[in-house]
Amino acid sequence: MKNTCEFQGAVSIGKRKTNNRCVVLPFDVPLLADDDSLEPIRNHNWIPMKASSPVDLIIQVDDSSFHLNKLAMVSRSEYLNRLVFQEGCNTEIQIKNIPGGRKTFELIVKFCYGWKIDINAENVAPLYCAAHFLEMSEELEEGNLISKTEAIFSFLIFSSWKDTFQILKSCESISSWAKNLHIVKHCSEAIAWKAYDEDYSKFGDNSWWFEDVSQLRIDHFVEVIQCLKRGGTKSDLVGSCIAHWTRNWFSQFTPKHIAIQLHRVSIECLIRLLPTEENSVSFNFLLHLLKAGVMLKINPELLCVLERRIVLMLDQCSVSDLLVKNHGDKCCLNDADVVVRVLQCYVCQIPKNYYCKEKLHGVGRLVDGYLIQVARDKNLRVESFKSLVEALPQNARFSHDLLYRAIDMYLKAHPKLRAEDREEVCKVLEYHRLSQEARVHVTKNNRLPVKLTTKFMLLEQVNMATSEREVGKGSDHKIECGRQQRSHLKIREGTMNPSPELALTSSISSMDIQAIAQLMNQINQLQSSTNRANLSLISDPVSLYYIHPDENPGTPLISIVLETNNYNVCERAMSIALKSKNKWQWIYC
Repeated sequence: MKNTCEFQGAVSIGKRKTNNRCVVLPFDVPLLADDDSLEPIRNHNWIPMKASSPVDLIIQVDDSSFHLNKLAMVSRSEYLNRLVFQEGCNTEIQIKNIPGGRKTFELIVKFCYGWKIDINAENVAPLYCAAHFLEMSEELEEGNLISKTEAIFSFLIFSSWKDTFQILKSCESISSWAKNLHIVKHCSEAIAWKAYDEDYSKFGDNSWWFEDVSQLRIDHFVEVIQCLKRGGTKSDLVGSCIAHWTRNWFSQFTPKHIAIQLHRVSIECLIRLLPTEENSVSFNFLLHLLKAGVMLKINPELLCVLERRIVLMLDQCSVSDLLVKNHGDKCCLNDADVVVRVLQCYVCQIPKNYYCKEKLHGVGRLVDGYLIQVARDKNLRVESFKSLVEALPQNARFSHDLLYRAIDMYLKAHPKLRAEDREEVCKVLEYHRLSQEARVHVTKNNRLPVKLTTKFMLLEQVNMATSEREVGKGSDHKIECGRQQRSHLKIREGTMNPSPELALTSSISSMDIQAIAQLMNQINQLQSSTNRANLSLISDPVSLYYIHPDENPGTPLISIVLETNNYNVCERAMSIALKSKNKWQWIYC
């Protein structure tokens, strides 16, 4: 059976156009055997040759030995020519580190013997690199392998989007050669040009190429992004592409299954690659990058660069931007530690002599909203929640209503929390930063520590007493509320029969009780002084509050009845009556 090399591709190369019959024989087959009677046999020992060509050169590549004709090989390779003739007429040569290995060298042997070979997107890069390795240039023979592969390579990358990615994929095993010979650079430029060109846009979707680019290895991806930047691609589109690549490569991995070093290098490359323009990448994506960087222990300087960029965007983001998902059944749903890290960095970068109240209060509201979002998570550790609460300074919150709501939700979701932990979480609440509605809710909230609710009740009494003293007039309603709260306080102190919900009163120490007693004495003194002040005002004839013994609320001031035609008369009579009783100032107070 005749064994001729059949052409299987769209491109064929080779100077000789005649059919050169060639057989592949194992090492122990006689060279004079009839080639028509032999089947091609593939083994580790190869003897490709023309009919009646002598075998006078053995080349070892990897674990295979090629028994070849010396003249056929050295006539196209300067490298082999030098090894054979200039270094002692060697008949056995071992070639190490040839790009593409044995498979590529086999194609080169066929090319040297005049066979037709198929050069396609899968093998053009290894063949081109191996041709340079063997120095198969035009100086030896016109149409040599370097020029052939270079022409086909140029044709493929500019004519086919799919073949360009296939060529980049084949470069992964020959990275150094592909980089030095600019194969990766030319492929990346072709991809960037087609992605940027509006003619390639599919139905107006500028991100149609994201999925293909996200399959590239990190070094090839970096080269493509740099070409996109040089080509003038919009920064937000570049940022979106980087985010898409990151999600594609990191979503399927966990720390137990990744090559740590590779992903550490990838994260560092991505941080350096990020566009510097404002709003070119999302806040949430940067948080995910920060989490990965902390986990993989990347370069500290790059980590600081990323943190500073996140901090600059903090006052512009929403609660959803702060949500960074965790993976694992025993982990909390969202990563709170990375948010704490950002907030600590934010506080450190605020100048000590300058607090922009509006921005600071905005960040405070943002954090409180985040606390409300994560408080219901039963796996959220109390240390993490406490760190979130205390991450910002006290003046970052104009009101503690949202903070109180978050704390109450956390205590409700964690009913088995220790009393000490409850007190640590709640100690940041300040009475004067809560609305009246929130204060009332605190006094009735049995989830809060008894010490806190007691403190708020006493402060409410002091506030009421102070208000009465300023106004100079007691309020029966407030006094009644005060009596009710004091009676409720006695219940919580144990002087009355406590309800089952107040069983935590035993946690108050004797020192706390003494402090409460002192506050109660102060309250009583304030109320007494207020009452005395009220009595003195009522009995002083010069005071506006003075009421003559002969007067009562039902006594009319004037005898004239107001009608439609006597307004001026009534006005004059009323003015005289009020001035005579020293009450005229009530009208203009």
